[in-house]
Amino acid sequence: MRWTLAVMIGAIAIAIARPSPADTTLTIATVNNGDMIRMQKLTDDFKKRNPGIDLEWVTLEENVLREKVTTDIATKAGQYDVLTIGTYEVPIWAKQGWLVPLSLGADYDVGDLLPPIRSALSYDGKLYAAPFYGESSMLMYRKDLFAKAGLTMPEKPTWDFIKTAADKITDKNNEIYGICLRGKAGWGENMALLTTMANSYGGRWFNEKWEPQFTGPEWKTALETYLDLMKKDGPPGASSNGFNENLALFQAGKCGMWIDATVAASFVSDPKQSKVANEVGFAPAPCGTTCKNSNWLWAWALAIPSSSKKIDAAGKFIDWATSKEYIDLVASKNGWANVPPGTRKSLYANPDYTKAAPFAEMTLKAINSADTGLDGNSKPKPYIGIQYAAIPEFQGIATAVGQQFSAALVGQTSPGQALDNAQRLSERDMKRAGYIK
Repeated sequence: MRWTLAVMIGAIAIAIARPSPADTTLTIATVNNGDMIRMQKLTDDFKKRNPGIDLEWVTLEENVLREKVTTDIATKAGQYDVLTIGTYEVPIWAKQGWLVPLSLGADYDVGDLLPPIRSALSYDGKLYAAPFYGESSMLMYRKDLFAKAGLTMPEKPTWDFIKTAADKITDKNNEIYGICLRGKAGWGENMALLTTMANSYGGRWFNEKWEPQFTGPEWKTALETYLDLMKKDGPPGASSNGFNENLALFQAGKCGMWIDATVAASFVSDPKQSKVANEVGFAPAPCGTTCKNSNWLWAWALAIPSSSKKIDAAGKFIDWATSKEYIDLVASKNGWANVPPGTRKSLYANPDYTKAAPFAEMTLKAINSADTGLDGNSKPKPYIGIQYAAIPEFQGIATAVGQQFSAALVGQTSPGQALDNAQRLSERDMKRAGYIK
């Protein structure tokens, strides 16, 4: 067969245009938080190290991410190769066989992961997700507003003190609100905060017989305290506010206090992002009648669904994104204060980080004090978790309960009716699932 020049050129052009069989595109589902957005901007480093792997991002709001990822993995649709999930999902999904146990590089140093975070992301002794960042919860406040009001932050603030301080700080004529708290309905939104509030008053989701506990005095006190605070001293439209919305309010100087994830500390204290960066103070999450599990434990982590056909490439990405080298990369580009926190012991032993991050010590203490175990609360409980119960039914039940409490926040129902509805809904679903008769 004779090859003309035109045919040869055409064949070469087709070969160049056709992707190499080794080329792989990973579809990564992630949440629209600041650290994940930053990660996407730094992935050229990953592509240089792995030239045969391309990345496609699906970035979603927290509640939407949970819904889509849960549906995808439960139906084994295989839409995603890397999932951003939390400590709640990992042991449940690993038990179901929905996740691939991680096999990370020899230099990854799994032993460097903070023990509470590593334990929460493991099942049956195996790591099923690698933490991108870990967090507890803390109180962030405006030192200048406290000084103006003659207030001093206690070493261990209580919710009673928060109520007093919020009243003194609030100046609605100048759009300064004494307190900003999550109001958006969702098991990982308003219920994360409200569950830790209930814990601090001696509450729990279920007793040892798996019976819901919303009719007890602990939840009543927690919900009434929350509603009183938000209605008197919270921002307008609070029922639509989750983490990102409250972060924006605080950075704009509109919140005197904000109780939320420790990961927010680097954003509110960054002069490039926050108008009040030089006035931010940090304190532990408030206690009620106890301090036991008044702060939560969480990690946004990266995992591989068993439905993925690209497990090796997905593992390489997770290794890169959660490694010590990635922390160094962020530090070189954005400064040590902005590296993903709460994952590695070596970070908190690094003087460059502790010097740049005034919140580092408090974050570490909060994470290490969080107890997800059965005896972590004031009363025994049958479930693992602090701001959640690690059972498959929880996210549906807690989202429904969160909607009741959000309705109470906007005045559509009374606190007592919201609690009664929460009890009824929870009992119904727990009976359907066979936990109670």
